Amino acid sequence: MGQLIPIYYQIKQNIKNRIINKEFNPGERIPSENQLADHFKVTRLTVRQAIFQLVQEGLLEVRRGNGTFVTENENLIKSNSYESAGFVDEDFYKVQKPETRSVEIDRVPAPKYVQEKLELTQSNQIVARFKRVRYLKNNTFNYIINYLPLEIGSKIDEKDLYQRSLLEILEKEIGIVFIEAFQTIQASFADQEISNKLKIPSGSPMLSVVRTMYAKKRIPTLFSHILYRGDLFQYIARFKNVKRKSGNIWMRWSL
Repeated sequence: MGQLIPIYYQIKQNIKNRIINKEFNPGERIPSENQLADHFKVTRLTVRQAIFQLVQEGLLEVRRGNGTFVTENENLIKSNSYESAGFVDEDFYKVQKPETRSVEIDRVPAPKYVQEKLELTQSNQIVARFKRVRYLKNNTFNYIINYLPLEIGSKIDEKDLYQRSLLEILEKEIGIVFIEAFQTIQASFADQEISNKLKIPSGSPMLSVVRTMYAKKRIPTLFSHILYRGDLFQYIARFKNVKRKSGNIWMRWSL
């Protein structure tokens, strides 16, 4: 891990992100200090400092003799994530044109949080995973990880992802009609995998966007985790003051 952000804080944010994204579920015991120290290649003291802060925030509970558990207070967990009414990147792409330069496609057992987000059954645990690195003006810009049910993901050709967005392929080629999406946005940092993919120092500030998209009959179909470089991403939005009987309100407007 890099030194741009204190190591204990990086670990704290990593655990916090897993709680928010339900990789660690409410009431679930997280790995031990020894396991976390081994995973992050740090001392137990560093891990303990990260856990202490999450305990202070109420997201973790230490039960003597039993371990450390995620709080069962789901309202508290939800309050730690920021919900957006619009896609954070939709207006950005109207004025900037990132270029896809790296695509990886494989079939993997769905991580627990993906199983939950896509509501997968026990007999349908294998998913298609897509990893892409996009560039903006010859600089790495973001790292995208998408998960799709295998019967849908197997229809997508790697070559197409260099030319078009995954969403466009799903809608225009495969014919999926998306009706709803749930998105969370939060500050994050580059772990070793992201650091290697984006060629930036470990610990660099990132903007993390997690999104689940639903097709007709509210069937969860696409789960995405998008990580933007904090030094390059710029969110552009336009608002208008709209008169209502109850008073004026500011509404987000298309660019």
